[in-house]
Order: sequence, then structure tokens, then C-alpha cells
Amino acid sequence: MSRTARMAFDGVRGADQVEDHKIVQRNIALQKEWYGEPLGDRVRRLVVAFDISQAFLAEVLGISAPMLSQVMSGRRAKIGNPVVLAKMIMLERKVLVPAVAAGDRKAMQEALEDVRDSRPTVGRDSIPVGAVADDQGVLVALRDIGEDEDLTEAAKLLDEDFPSLADLLRRAAKNGS
Repeated sequence: MSRTARMAFDGVRGADQVEDHKIVQRNIALQKEWYGEPLGDRVRRLVVAFDISQAFLAEVLGISAPMLSQVMSGRRAKIGNPVVLAKMIMLERKVLVPAVAAGDRKAMQEALEDVRDSRPTVGRDSIPVGAVADDQGVLVALRDIGEDEDLTEAAKLLDEDFPSLADLLRRAAKNGS
């Protein structure tokens, strides 16, 4: 290839890379709007929380590994299958189960199997797409108003009737120590 031809080719390739970057940035902005944050961040948290590979997470969610990778990198803006999104939300909620949060391998495996084997029914109003799974503000506020021991005692009182609130109180107590 001549020098002139190579320069022309490199110029086209450079323009394509700039265009690809713009598409990725647009898709990530759309993910923030639709899902509250980039899907790559949400997926990476699940991979770390459950100590699994991205490919295994894709299998659990019922999406191909390449498709999950494209969504994570911003090459694709959305998860097209609402069942996959519902499973991802289910898995995010299972991270809050005390045994899973504590790293209990058996509990983590059961949570993954439960989500993989689930068949969630979804409709337009049944998936909290705009909900952000960030409760850091709540945890900080709870720590500001209660001592660790008080939060733990309150969690025990709420355990039977309000397990989600109890888990939140326990997390606030644990993170406050």
C-alpha cells in the first residue's frame, strides 16, 4: 500500500473510531436515563458480588455472553428482552440477602440457580427500569440517627414481618462499624 493510500485508510479508520466513540457515549447516556446508571456498572457489581465470570452471569440471565458484553461496553444501549432485565433486577435484590452479602458460597449458588431457573412474567409496569439500586443515602441517614447496636436490634424486631427493611438496617449497622 502506498503512503498516500495508507494515510487515506488511516484517516477513514480514525473517523470510524470517533463515530464509534460517539455511539458508545450516546448509548451509555441512554442507559443512565433508562436504567439509572450504565449497565456495565450494574453487571460488574453482580460479577464481583457473586464471584462469577461474565459468561456465567450471561448464562444465569439468559442472554448470550457477546450480547451482555456489548451492552456492558455501550455498543448496545439496552437489554432487548424484558425477562433478562427482570432476572438482573432479581439478582441485584438477592445480593441483599444476608447470607449472600456475607459471601456464603451455598447461598450465593442457590441465589444464582433460583434466578437462572425463574420464569418472571413481565409487563410494562412491572419492572422498575428507572429505579436506581443505590441506597447509600439511606444507609448514611440510618447511621446518622442510630447506633450500630440500635440498628441491629431494630433489624431483629422487623425480621419476620419486614425482612427487606431488616436487611437494610443490618447493612447500615455493618457499614457503620
